[in-house]
Amino acid sequence: MNRNHAAILLISLGASSLSLGGALAQDSGAMKSMPGMHMDTATAPAGSAAVKLGDLDISGGYVRAMLPGQPVGGGYITIHNGGKTDDRLTSVTSAAAGKVELHEMKMEGEIMKMREIRGGIAIPAGATVTLAPNTMHMMFKQVKTPFKQGGTVPVMLMFDKSGMVDVNLPVVSAKGN
Repeated sequence: MNRNHAAILLISLGASSLSLGGALAQDSGAMKSMPGMHMDTATAPAGSAAVKLGDLDISGGYVRAMLPGQPVGGGYITIHNGGKTDDRLTSVTSAAAGKVELHEMKMEGEIMKMREIRGGIAIPAGATVTLAPNTMHMMFKQVKTPFKQGGTVPVMLMFDKSGMVDVNLPVVSAKGN
């Protein structure tokens, strides 16, 4: 998608999807629209994925269905560390995508910026970390087949201390409900 097309799409989505009044941009400064990567912070839908790995309780996992032409998908999950030792989500892989990155979105002035989180996400002892819309999330790139509502997306979550675990994330509506 070229910059002009992305800018036009971003403007057309501005009133409905990006009610933040700012623009969605990546570190490169190029404006990029990501339909389906809504800015709301909805709670995990019923039937979301859950699994236990050592001291980690992983719950609320899901991905959103992808809209036609959407180049990337978003995934969300909650991780509670019930142990006494800090851990770190170091990476995520999926057979459904060529690449999965851990991303964060945050306002910098009037602009919503999204960037990859290098080095993983800290999961402090006794804490809960939530990957949710408009915050930290999993970004599925080079998706082999667009995510369709009612399906599942397999992921492998890799942690520094706890090891790895496979989770099948249900695909919910592109709107997140």
